[in-house]
Amino acid sequence: QELLVESGGGLVQAGGSLRVSCAASGSIFLGNVMGWYRQAPGKQRDLVATITNGGSTGYADSVKGRFTISRDNAKNTVHLQMNSLKPEDTAVYYCNSMPYKSYWGQGTQVTVSS
Repeated sequence: QELLVESGGGLVQAGGSLRVSCAASGSIFLGNVMGWYRQAPGKQRDLVATITNGGSTGYADSVKGRFTISRDNAKNTVHLQMNSLKPEDTAVYYCNSMPYKSYWGQGTQVTVSS
């Protein structure tokens, strides 16, 4: 059974930090590149960070230097530490493999106030 459960979102002021987490089923997580995606109102869902099974990471230019993705292969979890948050980071954040599976979790809302 495929499962993705995101958590840790919230409301934060610009310049603040948040850490979002994702618990994934083995069918999605094991051996796969994992990614964090985000979708702002009225916009498409975009990939913002990726991490390979071995820990190599990649970031969209818009978050590079501010966000850090990590994973725990023993717990099938992936995290996104977000620092120096900006109002334009406001979105629902989702995790999934990369390329993504057709199944998506509920996401976690991140709201950054100016």
